[in-house]
Parts: sequence; structure tokens; C-alpha cells
Amino acid sequence: MATWEDLAAFVRAEYAVAEDLDTETEYRIIEDGDDEIRVLVEYEDDRSQIVIICRERLDGREDWVQVVSVIGRAADVDLQKLLWELGQVSVVCGAVIVGDHVLLRHSVPLLNLDINEFTDPLNFIAETADHLEEMFFRDDDH
Repeated sequence: MATWEDLAAFVRAEYAVAEDLDTETEYRIIEDGDDEIRVLVEYEDDRSQIVIICRERLDGREDWVQVVSVIGRAADVDLQKLLWELGQVSVVCGAVIVGDHVLLRHSVPLLNLDINEFTDPLNFIAETADHLEEMFFRDDDH
């Protein structure tokens, strides 16, 4: 995998409507743009999580991919408790505040990207975001 176009083609082929039979998780593309693809991840417990896959240009020359999921409004959560819990359940992502919302985010360079360096973090981001959203926000809004 070396370009955004390669990764986007993989995502479109893999997640148009895909089901992980081991976990009964379903993946579905809900929005597809030039530099951003949104995937709805649906779990067997009727919960779901939106994961945003987007292209980022570092220093205007190097392509990276970001995997992001919104978990809730920053004003509605004890950030110290949320960060502590994140430290207990994940080694893949970081939490950031963008605008009014807390997001989980993971970024990797596209050059020489091995596909598991993308698919595993995407799954971890979705699962961790859903866990934190349920634990701290109760609603399944994102």
C-alpha cells in the first residue's frame, strides 16, 4: 500500500458491506469522498460506531492516513477518568479534543503501509470508541 488511492480502493472493496463472522460485526461505508471515507461499524449488541478514514498531508508532501472516531462532547465527561480508562484498554489510539468533541485518533504514514497496520487499528479504534462512549456517555450517538 503506497498511496491514498490504493488504500481508498481497498476500503471500498473491503468495507462496502462486510461482515466479520467471528465477531458478528458488520462494516458498511456510509460516506465516500475524495479524501475521506466514513464506515459504520455495527455490533451484535445493536450498538454502532462511525469511523472516519481520512487522508492527511504532512508538511504538504507526505501522505498519511488518519483513523478517527468521535465518542462525545468534551464538556459532558470527566476527561481525567476517560483518559485513565483509555490507558487501561488500548495501546493503539490517542484521545484528542477537536472543536467540542472528544475523538480517538490513530495516524500512520501511507508509504510502505502494511495492510494490518491499517485494519487492526481501525478495529481497535471502533471497539475502544464504542466502549468509552457507552461507559462515559451512555448514548450511542456517534
